[in-house]
Order: sequence, then C-alpha cells, then structure tokens
Amino acid sequence: MLGVELTLFIIIGAIAILAAVMMLVSENAVHSALFLILNFACVAFFYLMLNAPFLAMIQVTVYAGAIMVLFLFVIMMLDINLTPLKEGFIRYLPAGIAVAALMALELLAVVWAKGAFGTEAFPIPPPHPGDYSNTKAVGELLFNNYLLAFETAGVILLVAIIAAIALTLRQRTGAKRQNPALQVRVRRDERVRLVKMDSEPRQGS
Repeated sequence: MLGVELTLFIIIGAIAILAAVMMLVSENAVHSALFLILNFACVAFFYLMLNAPFLAMIQVTVYAGAIMVLFLFVIMMLDINLTPLKEGFIRYLPAGIAVAALMALELLAVVWAKGAFGTEAFPIPPPHPGDYSNTKAVGELLFNNYLLAFETAGVILLVAIIAAIALTLRQRTGAKRQNPALQVRVRRDERVRLVKMDSEPRQGS
C-alpha cells in the first residue's frame, strides 16, 4: 500500500509533467507562461517534501512570482507574432522527435540503473534538531562552497536585464514621439501666426 508521502509525490509529479508538456505544446505564449507557473509551484511542493522550506518559498516568490510576472509583461509588451515561428515547425519535427527520444532513453537508463538512486546511494538523512535553520544552511553553502557560481549567476542575470531593456528601446516605424526640450524652447512667433484679411461683404446687402 502506498504511503501518503509517495501518493502526493506521484500526484504532484504527474501535474508537473503535464504542465511542462502543455507549456511546450500550447499555441498561446501567455498560456505557456501560466503552465510554467504551475510547474514551478509543483517544484516548490517537492522542496517542502524534502524539508527545505526556504527553497520552496524562494521558488514561489522569485520564480513563480517575480520572474514569471516579468515574462508575462515582456510577452504582452513585445506582442510576438507566432505565425513566422510556426512555418518551419514541420521541417524541424524529425530532429525534435529524435532529440526527445534520446532524452527519454537517458531518463529510462537513469530510472532502471540499479543502486544509483536508491537509499544505498543516498541514505535518508537524520532528522534535524528543533533549532535547525534551513536559511542559514543554504547561506553557508552559497557563500562558502559555491560563491563563484553564485556570483556568475548574478552576472548572467544582469546581462539578461540589459538585454530586456535593449529590446524595449528598439526603433519602431511610424511611432510618434515628443521632445520636451524642444517644446520648452519654443517661441510665440514660431507657433502663432497673425493673418490680416479684408472683411467680406455681407451676402444679400
């Protein structure tokens, strides 16, 4: 009989896989982003099952929250035209199927490997004491053992932010813009023209 923890793992895992597949096959970019948010929420649940509440909250607030809001904002702002992207779908379909089959074979090889992912290779850790801080443990690992990788990730995110700003500043044909500096320096004789005209006689007189 399956335990409660294993049952929850199977259900949430199935939802995560379904959300990932729907993210790939969805024709609407906004719907794909929403399915990705659902996948991130499932990953956060897995962190909770692994007794890592800090990572679960980071997964929800940073990935499913801030980053996905930014993704949705960029998708709606750029107004991506998906028609040219779908034109070459059939042409690259065989290569995509081959890559997917290779990845499936790799996953099956990992699952069927004996002794590679069992309790012998990864024993169940002992329970932590009451004063254990998951946030402190993650901080010690990041800033001691993985400091270079952490700083490299920060630089990559900075480059991504600069690229996003560069995308919004592209020149668009037909767009009308105002120059406040020229508006402030304008003079009256440049905007107002006085025209003298002779009065016309009244009709019927």
